[in-house]
Amino acid sequence: MKLCYSIEMNDPVLDINTMPHILVIDDDERLRDLLLRYLSTQGCLVMTAENASIADEMLKRFEYDLLVVDVMMPGEDGISLTRRLKQQFPQLPVLMLTAKAETVYRIEGLEAGVDDYLSKPFEPRELWLRLQAILRRTFKEQPKVTKQIGVWTFDQDRRRLKSTDVADITLTETETALLALLMSKSGQVLNRYDLAEKLGLDASERTIDVQITRLRKKIEPDPKNPRYLQTVRGKGYVLRV
Repeated sequence: MKLCYSIEMNDPVLDINTMPHILVIDDDERLRDLLLRYLSTQGCLVMTAENASIADEMLKRFEYDLLVVDVMMPGEDGISLTRRLKQQFPQLPVLMLTAKAETVYRIEGLEAGVDDYLSKPFEPRELWLRLQAILRRTFKEQPKVTKQIGVWTFDQDRRRLKSTDVADITLTETETALLALLMSKSGQVLNRYDLAEKLGLDASERTIDVQITRLRKKIEPDPKNPRYLQTVRGKGYVLRV
């Protein structure tokens, strides 16, 4: 399972709410890695799964805006998987990939609820154009987070914490993404692994701990005794606003 997006120093502000979340399900590792890298450069948050079983586990933990599904996979095939997922998530669009160009497979896919079909081999650019067409019909941006944290107002677009009492504080891209995620789940405990996965960071505990420590220094009156960004021992972190 992988999550990735490209962040450069001169990139526009990272806003997780406006990035389509795509799950690629294919047993071809090279193709999964290719699509992960390519779709990430197009501004998508991308995860990959090598079979239906792994995809099921990921769908329990994350929400997606679109699935890219291969027909021929070990275990449950893509058509069966799509038919089953469409019963669970009827509004979740699916683009199906296959090396089989025969009409019968296209018909089976469409009957299973596939929104579009693309035969292998294909150009990544064509895939992206097809995905864009689906997303234009189905993707809805989540509302921007506007909650207060104590004296601070979180300006996500400008990566700033604003206050009438003190000077503005600038956030890094990662701090902005982390704070937006915590605020969207305020009051809920989020474990380190999930935070790392959703932010495309190294899943080691130390990585998230460092980012949490940096945020506390910026939002807490007393970072050593946090009032807002609290640790829940053995479980993770919770933002209380």
